[in-house]
Amino acid sequence: MDIVIRPVVAGEYGELGEITARAYLTDGLLDFGESDAYLDVLRDVAGRAAAAEVLVAVEGGVLLGGVTFVPDGGPMADIARPGEAEIRMLAVARAGRGRGAGEALVRACVDRARATEGCVRVVLSTQRTMRSAHRIYERLGFTRTPARDWNPLPELDDITLLTYELTL
Repeated sequence: MDIVIRPVVAGEYGELGEITARAYLTDGLLDFGESDAYLDVLRDVAGRAAAAEVLVAVEGGVLLGGVTFVPDGGPMADIARPGEAEIRMLAVARAGRGRGAGEALVRACVDRARATEGCVRVVLSTQRTMRSAHRIYERLGFTRTPARDWNPLPELDDITLLTYELTL
Protein backbone atom coordinates (compact mmCIF):
# COMPACT_ATOMS: atom_id res chain seq x y z
CA MET A 1 0.00 0.00 0.00
CA ASP A 2 1.00 3.59 -0.49
CA ILE A 3 1.59 6.10 2.25
CA VAL A 4 -0.73 9.09 1.95
CA ILE A 5 0.22 12.48 3.42
CA ARG A 6 -2.70 14.72 4.29
CA PRO A 7 -3.83 17.25 6.90
CA VAL A 8 -4.79 15.78 10.26
CA VAL A 9 -8.49 15.67 11.06
CA ALA A 10 -9.87 16.49 14.50
CA GLY A 11 -10.77 12.88 15.24
CA GLU A 12 -7.07 11.96 14.96
CA TYR A 13 -5.72 14.57 17.39
CA GLY A 14 -5.58 12.22 20.36
CA GLU A 15 -3.99 9.35 18.42
CA LEU A 16 -1.36 11.57 16.79
CA GLY A 17 -0.62 13.20 20.15
CA GLU A 18 0.06 9.79 21.66
CA ILE A 19 2.18 8.67 18.68
CA THR A 20 4.27 11.82 19.04
CA ALA A 21 4.61 11.54 22.82
CA ARG A 22 5.46 7.82 22.65
CA ALA A 23 8.06 8.39 19.91
CA TYR A 24 9.85 11.01 22.01
CA LEU A 25 9.62 8.91 25.18
CA THR A 26 10.66 5.60 23.60
CA ASP A 27 13.62 7.21 21.85
CA GLY A 28 14.77 8.80 25.13
CA LEU A 29 14.40 12.34 23.81
CA LEU A 30 12.82 13.85 26.92
CA ASP A 31 15.21 14.66 29.75
CA PHE A 32 12.52 14.22 32.40
CA GLY A 33 10.77 11.16 30.94
CA GLU A 34 7.09 10.77 31.80
CA SER A 35 7.24 13.91 33.99
CA ASP A 36 8.63 16.12 31.19
CA ALA A 37 6.43 19.19 30.65
CA TYR A 38 7.10 18.99 26.91
CA LEU A 39 4.86 15.89 26.76
CA ASP A 40 1.84 18.17 27.09
CA VAL A 41 3.03 20.17 24.07
CA LEU A 42 3.65 17.01 22.05
CA ARG A 43 0.16 15.71 22.86
CA ASP A 44 -1.56 19.03 22.07
CA VAL A 45 -2.28 18.40 18.39
CA ALA A 46 -5.38 20.62 18.53
CA GLY A 47 -3.25 23.55 19.68
CA ARG A 48 -0.69 22.92 16.94
CA ALA A 49 -3.40 22.58 14.29
CA ALA A 50 -4.88 25.93 15.35
CA ALA A 51 -1.52 27.70 14.93
CA ALA A 52 0.16 25.79 12.08
CA GLU A 53 -0.44 22.96 9.62
CA VAL A 54 -0.30 19.43 11.01
CA LEU A 55 0.19 16.66 8.47
CA VAL A 56 -0.19 12.92 8.97
CA ALA A 57 1.15 9.86 7.18
CA VAL A 58 -1.51 7.19 6.70
CA GLU A 59 -1.20 3.74 5.15
CA GLY A 60 -4.22 1.52 4.68
CA GLY A 61 -6.21 3.59 7.15
CA VAL A 62 -3.49 3.29 9.83
CA LEU A 63 -1.99 6.49 11.21
CA LEU A 64 1.81 6.10 11.02
CA GLY A 65 2.97 9.52 12.20
CA GLY A 66 2.84 13.25 11.75
CA VAL A 67 4.66 16.55 11.53
CA THR A 68 3.93 20.22 12.18
CA PHE A 69 4.63 22.60 9.28
CA VAL A 70 4.99 26.26 10.24
CA PRO A 71 4.88 28.53 7.19
CA ASP A 72 6.72 31.87 7.42
CA GLY A 73 7.18 32.10 11.14
CA GLY A 74 4.01 32.14 13.18
CA PRO A 75 3.35 31.30 16.81
CA MET A 76 4.65 27.71 16.47
CA ALA A 77 8.05 28.77 15.09
CA ASP A 78 11.14 28.25 17.22
CA ILE A 79 13.89 29.41 14.88
CA ALA A 80 12.28 30.51 11.60
CA ARG A 81 13.09 33.99 10.37
CA PRO A 82 11.11 35.98 7.79
CA GLY A 83 10.97 34.03 4.53
CA GLU A 84 11.52 30.70 6.27
CA ALA A 85 9.19 27.80 6.99
CA GLU A 86 9.86 25.49 9.91
CA ILE A 87 9.38 21.77 10.45
CA ARG A 88 8.54 20.69 13.99
CA MET A 89 7.64 17.57 15.95
CA LEU A 90 8.25 14.96 13.27
CA ALA A 91 7.27 11.60 14.77
CA VAL A 92 6.55 8.13 13.40
CA ALA A 93 5.07 5.29 15.44
CA ARG A 94 7.54 2.52 16.17
CA ALA A 95 5.45 0.03 14.14
CA GLY A 96 5.50 2.38 11.15
CA ARG A 97 9.23 3.07 11.01
CA GLY A 98 11.42 2.04 8.11
CA ARG A 99 8.58 2.36 5.62
CA GLY A 100 9.24 5.87 4.33
CA ALA A 101 6.65 7.73 6.40
CA GLY A 102 9.16 10.15 7.96
CA GLU A 103 10.72 11.03 4.62
CA ALA A 104 7.29 11.44 3.02
CA LEU A 105 6.27 13.86 5.78
CA VAL A 106 9.44 15.93 5.35
CA ARG A 107 9.00 15.98 1.55
CA ALA A 108 5.42 17.21 2.00
CA CYS A 109 6.69 20.07 4.19
CA VAL A 110 9.29 21.02 1.59
CA ASP A 111 6.61 20.97 -1.12
CA ARG A 112 4.40 23.24 0.99
CA ALA A 113 7.30 25.61 1.62
CA ARG A 114 7.98 25.80 -2.13
CA ALA A 115 4.31 26.68 -2.66
CA THR A 116 4.44 29.43 0.00
CA GLU A 117 5.01 32.82 -1.60
CA GLY A 118 8.20 34.46 -0.38
CA CYS A 119 9.52 31.32 1.32
CA VAL A 120 13.20 30.84 0.51
CA ARG A 121 14.26 28.27 3.13
CA VAL A 122 13.04 25.46 5.36
CA VAL A 123 14.60 25.19 8.83
CA LEU A 124 14.34 22.73 11.69
CA SER A 125 15.80 21.79 15.05
CA THR A 126 16.75 18.27 16.07
CA GLN A 127 18.44 16.46 18.91
CA ARG A 128 21.89 14.93 18.55
CA THR A 129 20.54 11.41 19.03
CA MET A 130 17.90 11.66 16.26
CA ARG A 131 20.26 10.04 13.75
CA SER A 132 17.54 8.47 11.60
CA ALA A 133 15.94 11.88 11.16
CA HIS A 134 19.35 13.43 10.35
CA ARG A 135 19.80 10.89 7.55
CA ILE A 136 16.42 11.86 6.09
CA TYR A 137 17.24 15.56 6.23
CA GLU A 138 20.66 15.11 4.65
CA ARG A 139 19.30 12.79 1.94
CA LEU A 140 16.79 15.52 1.02
CA GLY A 141 19.50 18.20 0.78
CA PHE A 142 19.30 19.86 4.19
CA THR A 143 22.62 21.10 5.57
CA ARG A 144 23.73 21.69 9.16
CA THR A 145 23.71 25.27 10.41
CA PRO A 146 25.78 25.16 13.63
CA ALA A 147 25.60 28.94 14.05
CA ARG A 148 21.85 28.56 14.67
CA ASP A 149 22.09 25.71 17.21
CA TRP A 150 20.24 26.67 20.38
CA ASN A 151 19.13 25.60 23.82
CA PRO A 152 15.38 25.58 24.53
CA LEU A 153 16.05 25.34 28.29
CA PRO A 154 18.92 27.76 29.02
CA GLU A 155 18.82 26.85 32.70
CA LEU A 156 20.02 23.36 31.67
CA ASP A 157 23.34 23.75 29.89
CA ASP A 158 23.47 20.20 28.49
CA ILE A 159 20.58 20.59 26.02
CA THR A 160 21.60 21.89 22.61
CA LEU A 161 19.39 21.42 19.59
CA LEU A 162 21.13 21.05 16.24
CA THR A 163 19.72 22.97 13.30
CA TYR A 164 19.40 22.24 9.62
CA GLU A 165 18.24 24.27 6.64
CA LEU A 166 17.25 23.68 3.05
CA THR A 167 17.49 26.59 0.67
CA LEU A 168 14.67 26.44 -1.88
